Amino acid sequence: MFRFNGDYDEMSYPFIYEHSSLCDFEILTDELCTVTGLAVSACEAKDADVQLILSTLQPLIFDLNGSIRGRCAISDATIEQTKAWLWQLRRDQPEKTVTFVLPRGQGVVVNLHYARSLSKKATRALVRIDQEGKEVPEVLPRFCNVLTNLYFEMAQLINHRKGIEQPEYRSSNYGKPL
Repeated sequence: MFRFNGDYDEMSYPFIYEHSSLCDFEILTDELCTVTGLAVSACEAKDADVQLILSTLQPLIFDLNGSIRGRCAISDATIEQTKAWLWQLRRDQPEKTVTFVLPRGQGVVVNLHYARSLSKKATRALVRIDQEGKEVPEVLPRFCNVLTNLYFEMAQLINHRKGIEQPEYRSSNYGKPL
């Protein structure tokens, strides 16, 4: 069994050797915060509105990170603010008829699609933590789900501004056969 050997130069994170999923969630949300920071840096001037949202969002992701082990820093107000951004981004785009797309794009959009995927993984990590018997504040998976939708809308908006179409994906697995 791995354990800390006392050499702090060989320790990347205090909880790295624990056996629960808490550390996995913390590492995953650290990655989400990093990818969000990359997206902030990749925004072009014409996407200053998205850049401002991402810059405000980034510290909230570290709040999400610490909320599983420490005091919960995500609240209903955090979720409402995130939803307000989501609704604003939706208003800034033409009406959509396509609901499921193949994720494509350039520059910042790549980071936004990656962050969208990581947000889903964070939600699933919270499900595992709950299954392990650790109490998970209800606002955490709610926030992760809103984040997923927010990153998607940011990617859609920037692709729209650049004239990049994301092809619709029609599943061969569900509904009528193609």
